Order: sequence, then C-alpha cells, then structure tokens
Amino acid sequence: MKLKLIGSNQTELDLGFAQVFFSYETPVAACLTDGSFVRTEEYYSVTTSKHINRWLDGRHYTLVPQERIDCLLTSASECNPDFDEGA
Repeated sequence: MKLKLIGSNQTELDLGFAQVFFSYETPVAACLTDGSFVRTEEYYSVTTSKHINRWLDGRHYTLVPQERIDCLLTSASECNPDFDEGA
C-alpha cells in the first residue's frame, strides 16, 4: 500500500489491486485492476469535481455509487458481491 500526494488536497492510494483517488479526505474515483476507471456519481463541490477531472485526464470512466468506491477501502465481507455497475 502506497500513499502519494499528487496535489493540494489530492491524494492517490495504491492498494495493489486498485488506485483510489481522494479529494480532500473523500475517495471519489479509482483505477481498477483491469485498467478501467470509475468515478463517484455523488456531487461534492466544484473543487472536488475539478480534482476528479484533472486526475481522470480525459480518460473514459463509469459513474458508480459512492458506496462502490468506499467498498474498495473495506474488507470484502462488507461489500455486496452482487454489485452490478449497470443497475
């Protein structure tokens, strides 16, 4: 696990199986094992939106519920294994 400060109030946490991007103290986007990107569908602020857009840097991403990103930071037993990104 590696923590990397990438800008003012912007941090990336490398979990080995995913990289999770934080704006301030909130995980808001991630790059998953397969190389795909996800972004929270939750709106926090103009600044957080700018942080996310800068981190994604024009890459294709999927909007997901905040809980899906939070799940990356919890034990697998706390996550819904039947999560369907299309739902």
